[in-house]
Amino acid sequence: MEIRVNPTRMELTRLKKRLAMAVRGHKLLKDKLDELMKNFFDLVEENQHLRSEVEANLATALGGFALARAVISRSVLEAAIFTSRGDAALQAETTSKMGVEVPVFRLAMTPALGNGFGMTETSAAFDEAIDFLANSFQAMVELAQVEKTVELMAAEIERTRRRVNALEYVLIPQLRAEIKYITMKLDENERANLTRLMKVKDIVRNR
Repeated sequence: MEIRVNPTRMELTRLKKRLAMAVRGHKLLKDKLDELMKNFFDLVEENQHLRSEVEANLATALGGFALARAVISRSVLEAAIFTSRGDAALQAETTSKMGVEVPVFRLAMTPALGNGFGMTETSAAFDEAIDFLANSFQAMVELAQVEKTVELMAAEIERTRRRVNALEYVLIPQLRAEIKYITMKLDENERANLTRLMKVKDIVRNR
């Protein structure tokens, strides 16, 4: 690596300050990266749990609808589904998590899906399917929130890792090499000056 710096004490002082700042910044970023990774793995575990819950509820609901369809006519089933619908409102906000803007979803259902239809023509399988479907909505919203947060956290981890590596493997070694180069040059100049002074002193003494 070719070093191009002005070998002066002022430049040496400036580089030492930059090195101290780079080392401090590297430690802070490394700590942030470690904390990001911890939060990321917690979110991945939560994501897997929510996905399993949603898939299980949806599978049960679909199975219930299939059983209901076997004993209920299509028109009655469609009427029951229509009368069982409720109103839902989704509110989306953002919050900061480890310096990352992540989504926050809030679901409000009024009334909850499946309440109040009470059709005698429907079957128990249909009623259970509606309940499982209703219970899936909140978990699906939470799953969407967690999955988006995982995606954003992964991107931040990658950005932070690149910055850590740039400091650790590029900037800090470069600054240390420049400091070493200037220190050696200053030492050489000091020895050269001392040698000249000794020669001048010998010449004066000989005269």
